[in-house]
Amino acid sequence: MNANRNNAGRYRRPTSNERMSQNSPSSASYSGRRGASYGATSASFGEERLSNPYSRRVTQADYTRQRKKKKRKTIALVALAVVLVLVLGGAGVAFAYLQTINSNLHKGVTEELKGALVDTQYAGDPFYMLLMGTDGSEERASSAEYEGDNFRSDSMMLVRVDPEGKKVTMVSLHRDTMVDMGVNGMQKLNAAHSIGGAAYTVQVVSEMAGVDISHYAEIDFDGFKEIVDALGGVEVDVPMEINDNMAGGYVSAGLQTLNGDQALILCRARHAYDEYGDGDRYRAANQRLVLAAIANKVLASDPATMASTVEALSRYVTTDFDVTEIVSLAQNLRGMDMENDLYTAMEPTTSEYINETWYERLDETAWKEMMSRVDQGSPPTEEDEVDQATGTVLASAGDGGSASAAPTKGSKPAAAASGTRSGTVAVRNGTGVSGLAGEAADQISVLGYTTDAGNASSSDYQNTVVVYNDSSQSDAAKEIAQTIGVSLTIQNDGVYSFDTDFLVVIGADWA
Repeated sequence: MNANRNNAGRYRRPTSNERMSQNSPSSASYSGRRGASYGATSASFGEERLSNPYSRRVTQADYTRQRKKKKRKTIALVALAVVLVLVLGGAGVAFAYLQTINSNLHKGVTEELKGALVDTQYAGDPFYMLLMGTDGSEERASSAEYEGDNFRSDSMMLVRVDPEGKKVTMVSLHRDTMVDMGVNGMQKLNAAHSIGGAAYTVQVVSEMAGVDISHYAEIDFDGFKEIVDALGGVEVDVPMEINDNMAGGYVSAGLQTLNGDQALILCRARHAYDEYGDGDRYRAANQRLVLAAIANKVLASDPATMASTVEALSRYVTTDFDVTEIVSLAQNLRGMDMENDLYTAMEPTTSEYINETWYERLDETAWKEMMSRVDQGSPPTEEDEVDQATGTVLASAGDGGSASAAPTKGSKPAAAASGTRSGTVAVRNGTGVSGLAGEAADQISVLGYTTDAGNASSSDYQNTVVVYNDSSQSDAAKEIAQTIGVSLTIQNDGVYSFDTDFLVVIGADWA
């Protein structure tokens, strides 16, 4: 990606050499945002004024503007200092603490990463940030098995933040998305982090989404737990019971306050959804649910809680944001309507089995349409998408859409009445209950398909599944599944043998 793009009215961040070569007061102030160059430049400017009584005079207007800028920055620092002093009890301690937190936050932020990020033109403009959760943790970092590893990004989210409009859009990116990484070949998206770290991941996602990314944040598993616990837990309406040892344990369904361990289990669980479909899709939805709960509590928290949260962030989060920017953003978003102004979705993909590996192939047309909506500040989808089988909100359009849940058994979506579909569907009864294949076949035939009902070779199927051969049939398979009130669709990898366009095996869940 070319980090110097400015097609969207954005400007290129000056390089370190350029910042050092600029010697005006304004450029010195800009350099000060990023570190050491500020001290050298401002010092030389000050020496010139002291040694040369005929140096350029400052007009009253210039002086007033500089005073106002300095005053605004001072007010922001004072506000933060007040928060920290309330917690720590001393201005000197607060300043040292502030410096430590900033140092923690920026640890691991390389010059390459800074170069990959593109500033917005104005401070209040909407911006994109890349949010990643990596599979690193203290336990893994100390393990000889993972020594020297660049951990993979276990979850990835492209977030659009509109501070003035108080709107946030979160689009989850499938970690298995197939991406052409040039000299690195065709790779899964989450491999970008292990290949080139954060900077390379920003470049890959920016090209994929067609937007400039202005900020970056990365958190490991340990950090996620600490942040939730620092907040005293977060209130989440868990859609369904989670019992997934591979994710770390058990979380009951329903509205409850989750501690750090429970929140992490919910955000990692995907095998709990194996019988319903793509586990990563459900997991990503739960991650957005928990992040929304965290944001909601942070924005409503008192100074002490906010300070402890920022401190926890600094120990486990790597980001280009500094403390003042985090506090400022939180203040700008205060009062945000989390129900109506938080939009969520996942990139549209179809599953493909290639060379004994599962990939997600991006639906380019649907993806471009989604990102066009997001870039305009609209919800990524026209309406909410709720999976009825699990209660999981797969996409939310806020006040811009209405719930569109999967139909219950026997109900039909709007397209079902059209009878415009063509092709053949074999419906096989995989239970010991007679007549189910014929009942399901009748419902499917309303779509326009020619159906053939019969018994499966076994009667111990637990889950109803719609099987298709070619990836281009994915949407049609989902429509068939919705028509009979199920959600599990699978692209055939040779396990199933059938001569029709689709195979439907009725399981005990349908009975």
